Amino acid sequence: MDRPPHSRAAGSLAEDAALSFLLRQGLTLLERNYHCRRGEIDLIMQEHHTLVFVEVRSRRPHGFGSAVESVDHRKQQRLVAASAHFLQAHPRHQCAPCRFDVIGITTQAGADNLQWIKNAFEA
Repeated sequence: MDRPPHSRAAGSLAEDAALSFLLRQGLTLLERNYHCRRGEIDLIMQEHHTLVFVEVRSRRPHGFGSAVESVDHRKQQRLVAASAHFLQAHPRHQCAPCRFDVIGITTQAGADNLQWIKNAFEA
């Protein structure tokens, strides 16, 4: 199901903010918006020798939980499946340690609050 154009634009801005933040933290971008039949990975980064699969979520506070909390078990399983596909397609990374991070961005009163959870879940 496609997202409305305004939602895609907001998601792209959130990914831009997350990418900029992670680059400032010393991570290196390997791929952005990796798509396969199993799912999508927003950002694939590298921190030293570790591959970091990053899910970026943005929300405005409406009482439905935080952006980070929106990464439920089903979404985690899709990320794991997409990361397995990425590793199969890129054999040079198959032996690298991997982790799954989540970046949640909450916008309130025109300001962004970014929350980075390293190793948010395990495969």
